[in-house]
Amino acid sequence: MTVLAVDIGATKFAAGVVHPGPVVGDVRRVEVPSAGVWEACRKLLLEVAGAEPVTAIGIGAAGPVDIRTGVTGPLNIPEWKSGFPIVSAVREVFPSAAIRFAVDGACLALAEQRVGALRGVSDALAMTVSSGIGGGLIAGGVVLLGRTGNAGHIGHIVVPGWDTPCACGGTGCVEAVAGGMASVRWARAQGWSGTTGAQLAEAAERGEEIAVAALHRAGTALGTAIASAAALLDIDRVVIGGGFAQSGAPLWDPLLAAVREHARLGFLRQLGVEQSGITHGATLVGAGVLATDETVRSV
Repeated sequence: MTVLAVDIGATKFAAGVVHPGPVVGDVRRVEVPSAGVWEACRKLLLEVAGAEPVTAIGIGAAGPVDIRTGVTGPLNIPEWKSGFPIVSAVREVFPSAAIRFAVDGACLALAEQRVGALRGVSDALAMTVSSGIGGGLIAGGVVLLGRTGNAGHIGHIVVPGWDTPCACGGTGCVEAVAGGMASVRWARAQGWSGTTGAQLAEAAERGEEIAVAALHRAGTALGTAIASAAALLDIDRVVIGGGFAQSGAPLWDPLLAAVREHARLGFLRQLGVEQSGITHGATLVGAGVLATDETVRSV
């Protein structure tokens, strides 16, 4: 019998087999195509599942989502932006499997709570800073999902000082300023010639002026958003994962400086912000928890 974990990301899909722990192995990934998105996802799931019967599937998806209807509408996947019924589509492929579904930020929080830096922490925010920015909330030791499943969607906190258009239709969202894709776009508009967040981070480490400015801009926006969220939620720990979060001091120094500047209330003085130790596949690990732990509320 096989249990699958699935990560529906903005630029990549990933799936693997859930083992006790939870540990997700046999992981395979595929780039999100510009067309035929579901067929690419379906093919990936069938490859990972193999010949064994699939009994349960946990799906963590880039948001917004609607866990009441099993629909995801990732802003950076045009073919699905208006909403794709991911749960129904997966159920057609695996009709005998129990399917559980949540936004990727909630899966990230589950992973950090069970095997990461938030074990034993009752009130916290887990964030992913990658192509986009997402998050999941823990309050009173419980991962919160919210009315539609989008609780913790910190990528759309508005940060002052920027009027950058966001894919959500608004302006000044922290994702539009500080996400990996957004930072690359900004740097290229200033004359930088690279194409990826990893290249941007490497250029900043070398001291290239535009890349340094791009990461300083992103870090400042992230720290400002974190301070605002912490004041609203009364949390004492923030853990940040995702590929772009691994950009080192050029991102983290301005991030932590902005947190110190804005988190001045007495109850925020002990606020800790740290990088996730789950460097690869945190959403998959959380989706594995979702698939195997029936105490977690989902669709």
